[in-house]
Amino acid sequence: MKHDLASLNIFLCVAEEKSLTRASVRAHIAVSAVSKRIAELEGRVGTPLFVRFARGVELTTAGEALLVHVRRVFARIEEMDEELASFSEEIRGNVRICATTSALSQFLPFDIASFRHKYPKINLDIEGRVGGAILRALREGEADLGVFSAESTPPDIEIFRYRTYELALAVPVGHPLANGSPIRYEALAEYSMVAQHVDSLLYEHLEKEAEIRGFQLKIGVRVSSFDCMCQLVACQYGLAIMPRETIEVYAKSIPIVAVSLNEDWAERDLVVGVKTNRYLDPAVKSLVEHLTQH
Repeated sequence: MKHDLASLNIFLCVAEEKSLTRASVRAHIAVSAVSKRIAELEGRVGTPLFVRFARGVELTTAGEALLVHVRRVFARIEEMDEELASFSEEIRGNVRICATTSALSQFLPFDIASFRHKYPKINLDIEGRVGGAILRALREGEADLGVFSAESTPPDIEIFRYRTYELALAVPVGHPLANGSPIRYEALAEYSMVAQHVDSLLYEHLEKEAEIRGFQLKIGVRVSSFDCMCQLVACQYGLAIMPRETIEVYAKSIPIVAVSLNEDWAERDLVVGVKTNRYLDPAVKSLVEHLTQH
């Protein structure tokens, strides 16, 4: 049999996405072209590779066997690319990144700057999103790499540890809690809070911890950025939980202070995530290695 890498790549996309439509987006070709390639591949092997359903596709036994070999093929190609890249002056490519506000407001800008200095021919498209939207973007092929807080990450997303940061409470200067003593989370039950949107992994985490302790957060207002949250805290709209480093940056120009939380979960991990079993081209792999070397 004569196989071409383009058809095998399309097969891999369909197998992992379980949808011709999502595979077409990931492979950047029309759905009709995806269907034609799969039909031609099935004609060459002489047996169906997928079972078609109204809402997607599933691999047949033959398809499962082929998937194992295709992944091996692309793993070897990746090894070849890495070895050949070492002989090239510069790695080129495009990487689409989705990151949470926690990452964008602390570490990511500096690490991206050092990466661009090392790899000037790699173009980066960076978009800020909440955690749930980042996971969806990785699954649907809208992003090559995500940076978000580690929670119960689903099995279809592979994560690598990136950074650790501390959550703290932002309060206005002169507030009764601004005396510097660490506070327990349940002590905030009586206060109005400034929070992120409900799709935020941070808000989801805070809501879960409140439920464990038997109270509900009193949300006075929701906003999408730490900048707005700090400004609203300074204007005494409520209190807010966010990275300590972010609070301390804004505290230099507006009347807020950071108060420590006496909770183990106040220390948070940021991770780099990619879709599980996805072939990473040299540009994406270089960025993953750069961000996770700390």
